[in-house]
Amino acid sequence: MTGAAQWTRGGMSIGSVLDLLRPDFPDITISKIRFLESEGLISPERTPSGYRRFHVADVERLRFVLTAQRDQYLPLKVIKEQLEAIDSGAATLGVREARARANAVGGIVPDTRGIPEASDALSANGGGRLRRLNAVPGEVSPEELRFDHEIRITRADLLDQAGIDEKFLTELIRANLITPGAAGYFDGDAVTLARTAKALSEFGLEARHLRAFKLAADREAAMVAQIAAPIAKSRDADARARAEETVRELAALSLTLHTCLVKTSVRASLGG
Repeated sequence: MTGAAQWTRGGMSIGSVLDLLRPDFPDITISKIRFLESEGLISPERTPSGYRRFHVADVERLRFVLTAQRDQYLPLKVIKEQLEAIDSGAATLGVREARARANAVGGIVPDTRGIPEASDALSANGGGRLRRLNAVPGEVSPEELRFDHEIRITRADLLDQAGIDEKFLTELIRANLITPGAAGYFDGDAVTLARTAKALSEFGLEARHLRAFKLAADREAAMVAQIAAPIAKSRDADARARAEETVRELAALSLTLHTCLVKTSVRASLGG
């Protein structure tokens, strides 16, 4: 019996939840679920022996978090605030949809504790209309900062995909803007970086001018690593997963901040 069909009054195991969510979220792992629990985003029941038991409310809450990360590009802090709004009754995860999904995979009426009823989830402005929680997308998604170690691009492919010549690539490498791996391959980000550098060159910015961007990025990366290092060094079994999540979230926030600051400075320089 698959996890999708194991709704019982006693709840589901973390493995069954993983099986249930994986079709929609292929990258979900047990470590990820445990990390979200450690951050206070989900609170599954614990058996006397310490095992986690997930009810339909927990799974729908987890589904909301994963969807907000993937589709709305929200950092965990914002998602947590939205979940608090749900808990207070100002918004709802969609109880009807949750029950319909659960009933469709086993015929058992699930335990819906923790999911507000429609009568408890009316909008705070006094209206009688049920309000679904809306997420506002950010500038940069933490998911965009995942490292894909499977992508290996040859020098020739990089030149072709980025639309640059050998001379320009050599300049980027000498400026330390692009660095090939030990085997001489490049990653996917190298293509994007090369294309961007090429576009900037059309405005008269050469590779040597872009060193300022590299130095600024190195400083931001060092700050992020300094914050995440203590997490990675903890003895917690999920330490590495939590550290990587923290790095992605902090990096995304720093990029968003950087974008806003550049916009503000440019606006000021143009007299806006």
